[in-house]
Formats: sequence, structure tokens, C-alpha cells
Amino acid sequence: MAATTSGPNEGVVSLTAGQGRQPCGAGSRRPTVGQPRLTGATASVSLPAVNGPVVRVGVLGCGTVGSSLIPLLQQRRDVVAARTGLELDIVRVAVRDLSRPRPVELPAAVFTDDPEGVVKDPEVDVVVELMGGIEPARSLLLTALEAGKPVVTANKALLASHGPELFAAADDAGVDLLFEAAVAGGIPIVRPLRESLRGEPVQRVLGIVNGTTNFVLTRMAEEGVDYDDALAEAQEMGFAEADPTADVDGHDAAAKLALVASIAFGAQVTADDVTTEGIAAVSAADIAFAGRNGFVVKLLADAELHHTAGGPELSLVVGPALVPDTHPLAAVRDSFNAIFVQGGAVGELMFYGRGAGGDPTASAVLGDLVDAASNLSAGSHGSMGRLASVRIRAPEEARSAFHVSIEAADRLGVLAAVAGVFGEHDVSIASMEQESRDDADVELAAGRARLDFVTHVARAGDFNDTLDALRGLEVVREVGHATAVLSDEPGDDR
Repeated sequence: MAATTSGPNEGVVSLTAGQGRQPCGAGSRRPTVGQPRLTGATASVSLPAVNGPVVRVGVLGCGTVGSSLIPLLQQRRDVVAARTGLELDIVRVAVRDLSRPRPVELPAAVFTDDPEGVVKDPEVDVVVELMGGIEPARSLLLTALEAGKPVVTANKALLASHGPELFAAADDAGVDLLFEAAVAGGIPIVRPLRESLRGEPVQRVLGIVNGTTNFVLTRMAEEGVDYDDALAEAQEMGFAEADPTADVDGHDAAAKLALVASIAFGAQVTADDVTTEGIAAVSAADIAFAGRNGFVVKLLADAELHHTAGGPELSLVVGPALVPDTHPLAAVRDSFNAIFVQGGAVGELMFYGRGAGGDPTASAVLGDLVDAASNLSAGSHGSMGRLASVRIRAPEEARSAFHVSIEAADRLGVLAAVAGVFGEHDVSIASMEQESRDDADVELAAGRARLDFVTHVARAGDFNDTLDALRGLEVVREVGHATAVLSDEPGDDR
């Protein structure tokens, strides 16, 4: 994707343009930069002085990520200049409220409340979008790209809904549209998929890509707290927004999965293609069952390519799942993220780290900014390539093992009646656990028992029909939350 070997944590900002430096543009040439010299027993790096082309940066938004990006640029200025021969000037920063104090050291004249003015400013070479949302971000980025200005963004929601339009605009203009920070914060996954694994026959991408839900589920499992208390703690610690709906309902993960699937499979995928469920229905009893039986509950984002007689299909699912405690994803705790990639040639890869937060996300933005500046200076750009249309597997056709809990009358014949319903719908039971009122982890009404079933791999439509039939069974009092189970059985989409 990139025409440079610069590292992901490189960037530099100078507050005023120095004498003798030339803006980066058509006809500018990168200077020859000497190699850093390693000296002394501790191998400290002596960096050569650089007086090279200037790439002028306009930033849209100075919130959590923007206010982390600017100091990081300042800290890394000498390293980036030495390695790339380029100097980066932040010349404009658009904010909502000019009167609000910000923990960054920039001249007051750099700030503006006119983002369109930043994009159209002829003194801006590269645009970094950190404002979020769909509009006006979409229109601003299209304006920047049409003007031939590379764009770096962390806006997953925008790319998940309008990615094909923006990617096409970048290709038409011959400039970069880079978005490493949009998927998993500081975890490098976009660049490996676009570059290192571009020729790899990727079969599946499976991961934990939302820190809020992973923190909540970790607290429920390890500390025994209920969902509401765990979510409140996440908000107090800054892991969840004041309105956590996008996180806990799975929409944030669905947007990220759409982006990852687009890159991994070269397919036109949007968030609307993803079957999505959040974690609000996960109960303490579900968590306890998982723990007793060698599982942990995680919100998984899962994209898998299937080769069928009718052509390729993509299954795209976000939802809670029981993960065997022997699987690498089971060990991902608290607000950390991890993405598991399965390829036909490379085998299994896992990318792990902090998936959110100002500093990790700023690191990813900075890497993209250095690539965009270097490519602009060299007159080159990366491309998403042609994204093909692909059939999305219908939710009812997905195949998985499942877990479901049932409260039923505690009397003879109930288990046989319930098991018969599973059999009638071609769903095979792998295991069953029964709890009575005396030993249940949750309070049960008199005369009731809790039955937990784990199935073998089954068609989702058949499993849903089973649940509907169970609700109509006279001995069944309540059908609880159903959860997919990550299984290594043949034919498992999860």
C-alpha cells in the first residue's frame, strides 16, 4: 500500500516553518538522508540534521485522539525527519469551540472553527480527520480528495457506510486514504491485510474489536458483578461513552468488521451486511454456565469466506459467543482487543493490543500520516484496489454450535419432551446440564428447573425454529438467551 518503509510511530510537527524549506508538491524531490549512526555501549542514535520538503497538515478535530496526536508528533519530530527527509507542519486545526482550553502547544492562530476552510486551504497538503460522525465528515473528505489531498482518518462509522465511495474518490485523485486507526486503535491490522497479506488466501477473520464490551464481560466473569454495574464501572474508567449504545449493541464492532472484511476479502461490504447482536441480554447465569464448562463469553466479530456451488459467500456476524478457554481469544481481558486471522498459506496469525484510547489511536494515525506524507512527496499512493460484489450469507443459513438455557417444570418427562423438540428440527444436542432450585446460580421459582443445552453445529434457521417450538411447549416456562459457541466441528461458521 505504501511506497515507504517508514515505521508506524513516526511523525513530526514544527510550529513555524523554518527558513530554506520548501513545501511538498509537484516536482519536489526528497533529499538524500544519511543513515543514523549507532554510538556508545547503549547504542544511542545520533540523528542527522534535516532541511527537507515540508508537508503541511490540517487536522479536523482536537478531542481525545487529536490532543494525543499533536504531542506525539512533537516528540517524534527528529526521528521522522531523519528517516523520511520530510518535515511536517500542523498549519490548521479545526475545533467546535475556540474558547475551550486544550492540552496541546500550538499557536492560537492555528485553530479555527471552520473545517471546510481547513480542507480548502491551499496551504494544507494532507488532511487528518478525527471529528467522527457521517456528516459533515463525508463531504469534507470528498472535497479534500477531489482537491488531490491525501486523507488520514479514524472514522470507522463513515468508512463502514460510505467506504466504496471514498475509496473510489481517492483512487480517482491518485492520493491516499489511510485508516489504520479506524479498526482496532493502536493494533496494526489494516496495513498487514493491505500489504503483507495482499496475496494470502484469507479464509477467516475473527476477533474482539470493542474494548467496552470486553471490559464489561471480563468484570462479569471474574468479579461476579452484574451487567449494569460493570458498564457503570467502564464509564467511570473512561472505557465507555456516556451513551454506550453503539458499543454494547454491537454496532461499533459491526462497523469495524465491515472494514476488515472489505480489505481481507477484497469485497464490497458495509455495516448493514453484518448480522449484529449486543451483550445486554447476557446474564450472570450465562456467564456462570460458561465458567463451569470451560468457556468464556466474548463479543466476537466474525467474517468467513465460504466457497459454494453458487459461488463465494461471506458470513458476517457480530454477537456474544462462548469461546473455549483454550482458544487464544479467551485470554484477551479487560479493554484489550485481538484479531485472529486464518489463511490458507500462512496459517493462523493473531494481532493483540489496546484497541482504543487517545494514545494508542494516535500512534496508528501518526503511522498513516507519515506514509501519506512520504507517498505525496514521492508522487505515489496506495489503493484498496477493486472491491468485488459478493453474496452475503443469510443469517438463517449460518452454521454454528449453540447454547441456550430453558426454565421448565421440574417433573418427570420434561427432559424427554424438550429433547424431542430439538430432534424434530434436526438440531443435535452435544451436552445438557440441569440445575434445580436448590443448586442454581440464579434464583428459580418453586417447581422449576434450569436446563442448559449445548448443541452440535446446526443451521441457525433450524435452531431458531427449535426455540420457537420450545416457547410453545406446555412444560417450558421461559426460553433464555441463546448464544453461539465457537467450535472446531466441521462446518462451523463461528
